Amino acid sequence: MRITVLVGGVGGARFLLGVRALPDVEVTAVVNVGDDIWLHGLRICPDLDTCMYTLGGGIDTERGWGRSGETWAVRDELAAYGADPDWFGLGDRDLATHLLRTHLLRSGMEAAAVTAELARRLGLRARVIPMTEHRVRTKVTTPKGRLDLQEYFVRERHALPVSAVEIAGAEEARPAPGVAEVLREADKVIIGPSNPAISIEPILAVIGDLIDPARTMAVTPIVAGAALKGPTVEMLQGLGREPTPTGIARGYRPYATTFVLDHKDADQAAAIHALGYRVVLLDTVMAGPAGRARLAEELALV
Repeated sequence: MRITVLVGGVGGARFLLGVRALPDVEVTAVVNVGDDIWLHGLRICPDLDTCMYTLGGGIDTERGWGRSGETWAVRDELAAYGADPDWFGLGDRDLATHLLRTHLLRSGMEAAAVTAELARRLGLRARVIPMTEHRVRTKVTTPKGRLDLQEYFVRERHALPVSAVEIAGAEEARPAPGVAEVLREADKVIIGPSNPAISIEPILAVIGDLIDPARTMAVTPIVAGAALKGPTVEMLQGLGREPTPTGIARGYRPYATTFVLDHKDADQAAAIHALGYRVVLLDTVMAGPAGRARLAEELALV
């Protein structure tokens, strides 16, 4: 079986672990790059790196991002120099990834090929592709103005209300090499349980026309009124959107015909079905490796 998963961030990366563990399954992740940044002359791709570190076994499991066993000597030296920006700390082990990525990009390799090379060196047993090689930047409007996503998440610790999200550059961007192929050849396409506004919708803005809704299912990132990870509920509220599985299903309707709902929200099944979905009720909370594996096994049978 070939499964392509659309993901971004910590929750989506953990979901990938369960899918990757399925026997006789070829897994490809198409990953959000709307929050990529240049910092200290280096190209940093937070969602791609979180997915690769998670799949490669090198993720800091407590934080959910960055490398395990990290040290911070370079960050401290940059702070001593008074280098700006001072709000984004690069760990020493993480820095090696950014140095190699930037070197490969400047040597003439394109972003998808660079990602594949990093994945190979990390020993991944899954394919990871950025959604696009073009410059796409997710911007959020807050009381402090229009911010890049890393400014909002890291500098402001996602504590500000968000009243608008803009995916700058999406109209001109084209899917990265390999994306059309893995969507066309997939037996199943899964929209992972990531924040729809800033992790999934940037991907859909670029590759949505390539998705076959008949082979696509979306997994709810909200269970019993709470997000599985991150400020999804608060962000959707600020955007004036319904922060429920039904609200999320409404937004995904052009791209999927199956919606995976948690048992705790079974009272919303009828409303989601009325939108035109086949509704599947599962335990979607991934409690550790066993929970991830169980959910992936159940989804493979849907």
